[in-house]
Amino acid sequence: MPKNNNNLPDEKEIRFLLEKGARELGISLGDNQLNKLSTYLVLLSKWNAIYNLTAIRDWRAMLTHHLMDSLSIVPFLLECKNLLDVGSGGGLPGLILAIAYPELKVTLIDIVHKKTAFMNQVKIELALKNVTVCTGRVEELFVDKKFDVIVSRAFSSLSDFVSLSGHLLDENGRFYAMKGLIPEEEISNLDPGWKVSKIEPLKVPCLEAQRHLIVMAKKPTGSPDANN
Repeated sequence: MPKNNNNLPDEKEIRFLLEKGARELGISLGDNQLNKLSTYLVLLSKWNAIYNLTAIRDWRAMLTHHLMDSLSIVPFLLECKNLLDVGSGGGLPGLILAIAYPELKVTLIDIVHKKTAFMNQVKIELALKNVTVCTGRVEELFVDKKFDVIVSRAFSSLSDFVSLSGHLLDENGRFYAMKGLIPEEEISNLDPGWKVSKIEPLKVPCLEAQRHLIVMAKKPTGSPDANN
């Protein structure tokens, strides 16, 4: 376990900023959720000092670029029951979504052992019973129950995302790719078996950069064009 860092932020200050940001996003978070999100950020800061989980070092930037960014897709998951986060890294967005939606089953997968070790530690410390952590390649993952939503945050191109993890998506499921600018070239190179069904602009509190959620689904059998 990483040593304590005396420069870590105060959890009360994190909680205040989280509550403010959640209101801007139209998300209601209870005391338990706010406490867990605050503790998550402290843990991320501690581990990052040793294991380099993210290039972002400043905790306020982590709060905006990681936690708030992850929370921005919460309103789009109201009907989701079983979610997979591919290339989860430090548990983003999967661990954040698992805290925001305690009833949501969340599976996280990453190939880097130090990152899955961190995610498992967070799972234990925050008692996240709705979380499963896997180490390995997503194309080699097989599950008994397929996923309603498979999400990625800067994991790969859209084409690679769906080709590597398409075998894990439920028949009526959706891919959610979190991107910055709309990836026009990636959309045009998407396999014809898939289509972009929606592009949602995301407004992240205190972040001026563009964010978009690219929603993809399997092309209906017989449809001539994947992007129609």
